[in-house]
Amino acid sequence: MCLGIPGRVVELLEGYGGQLALVDVAGVQRKINIGLLDEGPLEPGAWVLIHMGFALECVDARGAEQAMDGLELMGRPADTAPGPPQPPQPPEGEQHVTHEPA
Repeated sequence: MCLGIPGRVVELLEGYGGQLALVDVAGVQRKINIGLLDEGPLEPGAWVLIHMGFALECVDARGAEQAMDGLELMGRPADTAPGPPQPPQPPEGEQHVTHEPA
């Protein structure tokens, strides 16, 4: 599997030598070149991995989900890790004061 952004084919576009498709990428539709794919003709609903405006690989829905999970993981700051939520911290420069009963 390549590093790519998953997108779902909305429709194949007329003309352009049969090499362009309208693809939904995270809710945004984009024209993507599908000319590098080795697989047979694409159908609307098919998932592809996109790099630099080119569909490089066909994947199933699970492969698209894994690709998106990987991209989201790479975008997280290094100090965040999955786990239980942490209590909110006071803004930097402010002191947190606790009041104990007298």
